[in-house]
Amino acid sequence: MIDHLVYGTPELAGTVARLSALGVALSPGGRHVGLGTRNHLADLGGGAYLEVIGPDLEQPVPEGPRPFGIDTLTSERLLTWAVRVDGIDAAIAAARAAGHDPGPAHEMHRDRPDGVRLAWRLTAPPAPELDGLVPFLIDWADTPHPAASAAPGARLVDLRATHPDPAAVASWLDALGVRADLTVAAGPRTFTAVLETPTGPVELH
Repeated sequence: MIDHLVYGTPELAGTVARLSALGVALSPGGRHVGLGTRNHLADLGGGAYLEVIGPDLEQPVPEGPRPFGIDTLTSERLLTWAVRVDGIDAAIAAARAAGHDPGPAHEMHRDRPDGVRLAWRLTAPPAPELDGLVPFLIDWADTPHPAASAAPGARLVDLRATHPDPAAVASWLDALGVRADLTVAAGPRTFTAVLETPTGPVELH
């Protein structure tokens, strides 16, 4: 199941304003303390959501690079995506048995604006040579899912990509059991999410 799309930006407030003007309503998500980022969220229907993530200038500069290559972004970009699993250790083992290693699971948490703490386990985005087209795994366990409190109104209707080696991407998707969630064709690297909003379709690239 698609859990969320990661849309990165070097300037969070401006991107949130632009997307809101296009019809993609967003609500504050929270800060990733120590990582130097924060996010805004939009419910995409079906239990999925859009995460718009960028630098949190109210935090101290982190010791290491911000996640998802945020520090190197010069413009907004659909960076990668996540798939939700129940039992992340078993999902990792299954992918390894199928020939692809998504890496170990790490624990993270953040607090919502209302003070509710969300906790999850996730892998790092795998296969960096495929530039974000292979999803990472995330397991929310017993914590509230972010889609439930994200701003409603948008709906994900298509997720597609092109890549010079579509077979390599497809092999990873097969190993993770999510090939049907992303259409991949041959071509230069592209990544596109099509959202239906109250004011019409919006494409994120």
